Amino acid sequence: MIGRHLVLIGIIIAAALLVLATLHYPGGSQADINSIGYDWKNNYISNLFGEKSFNGAKSGSRFWAVGAMASLSISFTIFFFRFSKRIPARGSAKIIRFFGASGMVFSAFIATKWHDQMITIASTLFLVSIFYITVYVFKTRLYFFKFLCTVCLLTFYVMLFLFGAGFYMEFWPIVQKITIANSIILVVALEYYAREEDFQHIKAGK
Repeated sequence: MIGRHLVLIGIIIAAALLVLATLHYPGGSQADINSIGYDWKNNYISNLFGEKSFNGAKSGSRFWAVGAMASLSISFTIFFFRFSKRIPARGSAKIIRFFGASGMVFSAFIATKWHDQMITIASTLFLVSIFYITVYVFKTRLYFFKFLCTVCLLTFYVMLFLFGAGFYMEFWPIVQKITIANSIILVVALEYYAREEDFQHIKAGK
C-alpha cells in the first residue's frame, strides 16, 4: 500500500524539509540584504543550500534543504521509472526513464559548488523526458493532462529564458517556485491518474 504512494510521500517529505529549511534561514535576499528570515518572494530555493545566508550570517538551512532536494529527486526518479512502463514504445520508454532519472541524479548536486552547471544539465535532461511524456499524452484523450504538460513546459522555458537573458531579475525567485510547483503537480497527477491502458492504442497505431 505504501509503495503505491512512494512518489507522493517523498514529495510531502521534501516540502516539509523545505519549510524547515526556510525557518532556519537567517536572512538576506536579492531585494534586501538586511531582511530577516527567508523571503518567498525574493529568495531563491538555492539560497537555502549555502553555508552562509545572503547577509553573510551562518545558515542552518543547508542540512534541511539538501534533504528536501534528495527526497524530491528520489520521488521524481521513481515516477519516471514507473511512468515509462506505461509507454508501449520501448525506445521512448527508455528515453523517459533514462533522461528523467539522470536529470534527478544531477539535481542532487545542485547544492554543491557546481550549482550553475548542475542546473543546466539537470534541467535539460528533465525537459527531454517531460517532452517525450507530453508527446505521448497528446496522443491520448487525457485532455486535462495535455494542458498540464503544456503549462509545465512553457513555465520551464520561460524560466530558462529569463535566467539566460537576464531579464526581470526581480521576478526570478517567483518564476522558479511556480516552475517547480507546476512540475510537481504534473508528476503527481500523471502518477495517479494516467493509466497504462490510456497509451496502449498508440502501439497499434490508432
